[in-house]
Amino acid sequence: MNDERNFLGTEPLGKLLRKLAIPAITAQLINMLYNLVDRIYIGHIPNEGALALTGLGVCMPIILIISAFAALVGNGGAPRASIFMGKGDIDTAENILGNCFSLQIVLSVVLTAILLIWNETFLLAFGASENTIKYATDYMNIYAIGTIFVQLTLGMNAFITAQGFAKIGMISVIIGAVSNIILDPIFIFALDMGVKGAALATVISQALSCFFVLFFLFGKQTILKLKLKNSNIKLSIILPCLALGLATFIMQASESIISIAFNSSLLKYGGDIAVGAMTILSSVMQFAMLPLAGIGQGAQPIISYNFGAKNKERVIGAFKLLLKYSLIYSVTLWLIIMIAPKLFASMFTQDLALILFTKDALRIYCAALFMFGIQISCQMAFTSIGNAKASIIVAVTRKFILLLPLIFIMPRIITSNQTTAVYLAEPIADFIAVTFTMILFKKQFKESLLLLE
Repeated sequence: MNDERNFLGTEPLGKLLRKLAIPAITAQLINMLYNLVDRIYIGHIPNEGALALTGLGVCMPIILIISAFAALVGNGGAPRASIFMGKGDIDTAENILGNCFSLQIVLSVVLTAILLIWNETFLLAFGASENTIKYATDYMNIYAIGTIFVQLTLGMNAFITAQGFAKIGMISVIIGAVSNIILDPIFIFALDMGVKGAALATVISQALSCFFVLFFLFGKQTILKLKLKNSNIKLSIILPCLALGLATFIMQASESIISIAFNSSLLKYGGDIAVGAMTILSSVMQFAMLPLAGIGQGAQPIISYNFGAKNKERVIGAFKLLLKYSLIYSVTLWLIIMIAPKLFASMFTQDLALILFTKDALRIYCAALFMFGIQISCQMAFTSIGNAKASIIVAVTRKFILLLPLIFIMPRIITSNQTTAVYLAEPIADFIAVTFTMILFKKQFKESLLLLE
């Protein structure tokens, strides 16, 4: 591979990580911004904004699961493609790209059929009422038709970033975000389509992003090209990708389960104000995770490529930089939250009682946030070197073995303040999970590096 295309193996690590991470972080923040703007538009629909917004909220678990399937394929296949690029095996890397592309089309067809047939059943199970089910089904019936665009945009964009083209990946997100922000008011208000208009705007925006992503991957600028000859799905190629992507799938798909568990437990012990605070806490945590995810996405192609190239020093150097930047961010944000929690609570509500309740809850819920730089760095490193087993173990341990049971166990242990006990489940799970991850990482990473000697 010529020097121009070998930049992942030659460019100074600090400069390279900044070059790849900044566009990834920007893309994450833009994506969050346009989701928030989407909700704001829907919330301002005359006479029915509140119910429409609630209807959209009920759709979110399904939307998260659709995105999780895209991550299952894309976030599993992209690191493996990077590793083979590092080995100089472009043919295998392109085979992975082609197989993942075909599988995402198959998954899109299956998911679309399931959603169109059973979406009302799912929505009622996720909390839709007689008042909100109409808005929820109106949104999902249209959104389901655009599932293929969501799958291909998210999944194939991972392969663009994995090649080191972070700016191109960012542009694809910007295209969707800007289109959605422009189209939303046109369809929702000008054409008086309401929630259906919001869904249509989202589908069209995702389609535009999808066309841009595919245009790039079929074009001349990309290193890995989509080719018809690589479209036949082979189990020997696709199964290792799915195994590697399973950890990300579990993390994303489980968010809805964790959310339901928190809300049901908090409603029991703290009432509506505790559930309202949880909405703010989860929003803060979600926003906090975006830059960490962006830093990780920037480091992934560097670690994967150099692992494939058996460049041990650059693998270690890239991980140390990933850990350094992630820790600086997580510790800084933790300090700000501990010092000024009221600032974050005030961003989401003007209700004084809710602000005062949330600021105390936020300190408890985010007590272990400073450690998250370690957790994300180790998880991303496992994925980057193709260690599917460790990635899955880490994801399952934090979410299902620790956090989910602790949400229900902690109020039975701390009976004096059971609402606080529920919030404590998060930092306790995080502390144990990070400790476990560090121990596992030290052993597994050392063994993986021996393969490079």
